[in-house]
Amino acid sequence: MSRNFFDEFSDSKRAQMLAERIKDTARGIKKEITIMEVCGTHTVAFFKAGIKSILPDNVRLISGPGCPVCVTSNEYLDRAIALSNLEDVVLTTFGDMMKVPGTFSSLEKEKTRGKDIRVVYSTLDALKIAEKNPDKKIIFLGVGFETTVPTVAFALKEAKNKKVANFFVLSAHKLIPPALRFLAQSKDLNVDGFICPGHVSTIIGTEPYQFLAKEFDIPCVIAGFEPLDLFQSLCILLVQIKNQEARVYNQYFRAVKRDGNRVALDLVYSVFEKEDSAWRGIGIIPDSGLKIKEIYKEFDAHQNMPVEVKETREPVGCLCGLVIQGKKSPLDCAFFGKECIPQSPVGPCMVSSEGSCQAYFKYGQENLVR
Repeated sequence: MSRNFFDEFSDSKRAQMLAERIKDTARGIKKEITIMEVCGTHTVAFFKAGIKSILPDNVRLISGPGCPVCVTSNEYLDRAIALSNLEDVVLTTFGDMMKVPGTFSSLEKEKTRGKDIRVVYSTLDALKIAEKNPDKKIIFLGVGFETTVPTVAFALKEAKNKKVANFFVLSAHKLIPPALRFLAQSKDLNVDGFICPGHVSTIIGTEPYQFLAKEFDIPCVIAGFEPLDLFQSLCILLVQIKNQEARVYNQYFRAVKRDGNRVALDLVYSVFEKEDSAWRGIGIIPDSGLKIKEIYKEFDAHQNMPVEVKETREPVGCLCGLVIQGKKSPLDCAFFGKECIPQSPVGPCMVSSEGSCQAYFKYGQENLVR
């Protein structure tokens, strides 16, 4: 895409006009408005665009559970670390998982202790390592939402076609709509509108969010990530709230279609099936995870490589579980910016670039947050 394309979504005059429209609309709403940006990338984008600092006094943005690293359970991390202790095992992972603290350790710490843990940039990189090292068992840590699952499904199909018997996936893939249902049902959250994740929506489309409007009367906007996308999405939500409407609006129509990406979805569900899944700090959410189907069970690390995992626990005093649910701000946590910083995180929300705590830490705890 040309530079001019991106300039269209960063025009300062249009942004100023939309900012004024946001203020005018908010004045007509006689209550405090809470809007959740579900996606961690949206949290960062709002900060970088400076939007949080110019919102009307009665409009509040809160972060949601749209950071895959943040919601990966302690039990999963502890299991991955236990697997790294097995003989002839190589763990492969995306880099943002390395510093996530488990109950007793992290992948980064285990690597310094001599465990063979390697950062890869794609699932196919992990598959190549397996092909080049037939005497080793290569385990890929499958962490992510609907956006990244198709690549893992493709790698598993390739492994089956090529008969790569030493390649395994430890799946902790999560689905966004069930998490939104959990939040909508929460009696103490009271969200007035959702900004739904653009990246995930390119895969799943717009229809999976309809229950939010139809069952819970909560308006939603699927938003892009450029400054004007964010301004426009806020305008759309505030107008719906003011008019007491509840619809799912696709602002990111240049990338998101009603039915999503059918090729990617068919690929995913030919390899994976839904299961109940544990979300860190939240607990079990029904049908919110993906496990490897029986026909691909020979590549499932859960089934083929059982290990003993000690009882897991969360760090006492860490508020990540409540931050993920939008019930607390990172600034409410006593650890924030003190014991918990990106270089030595106490909880997962300070680890990922999409984590709420890292976003608040990196882009301003005082100047950009009222």
